[in-house]
Amino acid sequence: QVQLVESGGGLVQAGGSLRLSCAAFGSIFSINAMGWYRQAPGKQRELVAAITSGGSTNYADSVKGRFTISRDNAKNTVYLQMNSLKPEDTAVYYCHALIRVLSSDDRYWGQGGQVTVSS
Repeated sequence: QVQLVESGGGLVQAGGSLRLSCAAFGSIFSINAMGWYRQAPGKQRELVAAITSGGSTNYADSVKGRFTISRDNAKNTVYLQMNSLKPEDTAVYYCHALIRVLSSDDRYWGQGGQVTVSS
């Protein structure tokens, strides 16, 4: 099995910044894509940002221009730099990865980390 370990969540004032990290551990052949989803109470989980093995990125419209996803392939780690945070960014952020393990591509989820942005 592969484990995704998240860090970097917390409480920040509106306009502030946080950086989330997610590291993959285990018997990893390759990582096809990694990113974050978030879920606020009473709302559906939504994709925030993702990055592929080739470096292509995808962002939710609501975070474009404010969030930046990056990767360190040597460390099997992705980072989400979140700037100009807004109260509506408050959610549990879940790291997600599509990882090649043995002969299959499997989806993995991190434990989730709370991000709270105060007004």
